[in-house]
Amino acid sequence: MHIGVLGGGQLGRMMALAGYPLGLKFRFLESVQDAPVDDLADRVTARYDDEKVLARFAEGLDIITYEFENVPASSAQFLAKSHAFFPPPDVLDVAQDRLTQKTFFKALAIPTAPFAAVDTRADLDAAIRQLGLPAILKTRRSGYDGKGQALARTARDVDRAWESLGSSPLILEGFVPFERELSLVAARSREGETTFYPLVENHHRDGILRLTLAPAPHLSPELQAQAENCARRIFDSFNYVGILTIELFQYQGRLLVNEMATRVHNSGHWTIEGSETSQFENHLRAGLGLPLGLSHALHPSAMLNLIGSSPDPQKVLAIPGAHLHLYGKSAAPGRKLGHITLVEKNPARLNERIQQVQALL
Repeated sequence: MHIGVLGGGQLGRMMALAGYPLGLKFRFLESVQDAPVDDLADRVTARYDDEKVLARFAEGLDIITYEFENVPASSAQFLAKSHAFFPPPDVLDVAQDRLTQKTFFKALAIPTAPFAAVDTRADLDAAIRQLGLPAILKTRRSGYDGKGQALARTARDVDRAWESLGSSPLILEGFVPFERELSLVAARSREGETTFYPLVENHHRDGILRLTLAPAPHLSPELQAQAENCARRIFDSFNYVGILTIELFQYQGRLLVNEMATRVHNSGHWTIEGSETSQFENHLRAGLGLPLGLSHALHPSAMLNLIGSSPDPQKVLAIPGAHLHLYGKSAAPGRKLGHITLVEKNPARLNERIQQVQALL
């Protein structure tokens, strides 16, 4: 089977590494010259919205997927006319716009923070009167890793937020004093089979994910069930195929959905060593119509992102239970260069090893 992937970043790289043991071949379409998949598979370098290039890219492919959600929805729809394409192209229209996402969640009775659309400064003032402060102003499209958003605690913050973001369509979201940030990675196959990984706890700094703990400490069956119920509603709404990730806030014993990512996700990297079947393999299984693999956690795990620079591999690999993944990227401030997964049966020892890795970063 020959798999086409739109995007050639680290998520595509790990997808290919998961697919090769299954006898799969890959071809990537990527718009930049230097990409993490370059030493792994065939690659076409071109814009994502050129239909002539898309048609050539798709020749000989059996199924097509994507590794980041900013692929033009029109390109996904074009490819879906001739090839099996997953997740469904329609979901991109929802996933790419925060306002459309929140409105979609509301229609499915999925709880979120309060929100309002903002297109003008008058809209912003009205939204603040409605939602109050503090609140978070976000671009509706293209924001990631903390980019394209600003927290407004006072009227002065509102002025600064508008000055920095006001040239784009926006959404204002009420600030939730959450207890912790969680995420759920789930998979649904072409046959409607589903599997859910345990909720994980995420720690961010400067808007970038730094640490994921899997499963989330003190995870109750009730909390897991809340998250799975949200995922099922999304799955059913789109007849979804592939990996879906939901980012959530835990607040007063319940979960509020922040955003969804219709793809494999950074907070699921722990599954490569920490679960029976990685998120990357289950994404491919789902699209190919293969039975989904087990998704429980084998042992407590931690995933630490390498941001901006990479530690000495000898020192990392000297830590028991440490697994190093480098993406082949050049160093740059704020850039995700790789990750380290730690797997350890004993939670106290796992915490010690997290501290050892953090001392190297």
